[in-house]
Amino acid sequence: MILETDRLLLRPWREAEAVVQRELWTERDPRVPPHRRIDAAGRPTLAELEESIRTERLWATGLPAIERRTERDVIGYCGLVDNDRGPAGEPELAFELLRRTWGRGYATEAAFAVLDWARAAGHERLWATVWDWNTASRRVLAKLGFTETARHEAHPLHGTTLVTTREL
Repeated sequence: MILETDRLLLRPWREAEAVVQRELWTERDPRVPPHRRIDAAGRPTLAELEESIRTERLWATGLPAIERRTERDVIGYCGLVDNDRGPAGEPELAFELLRRTWGRGYATEAAFAVLDWARAAGHERLWATVWDWNTASRRVLAKLGFTETARHEAHPLHGTTLVTTREL
């Protein structure tokens, strides 16, 4: 899958870009659960992330890299994930960008391209989860037309995960 916008190219990851994935892991908020952050042993390592890019289909088709067209650098990912957390046949929208690129509309631009692709692919509805304390991602989802549902998952240490949906 390759998607283009005015400023962005969404495309499969390259092994050399594992350094960007590693940076995303190191930048995550301390409130994010430990399994989504670098652990005490330094895992995932750069080599493990390279292996993941090489072998996992997710990085080729599900969560493509976001490349800025002018700068030709990768700044994160945005795509759809099929998992068992949501309704059958309804993929989850997921995105994450490097902190230094926040506030420039890249997440919204990339996600609109993914929504257009999802609609063309025949999806009727998408969902997304977001931590209640993640106001920036909540704003992006609101701009995209996602609305919060009554469903949520509370965690005593990490906060509440809100479930949002959007009809296509």
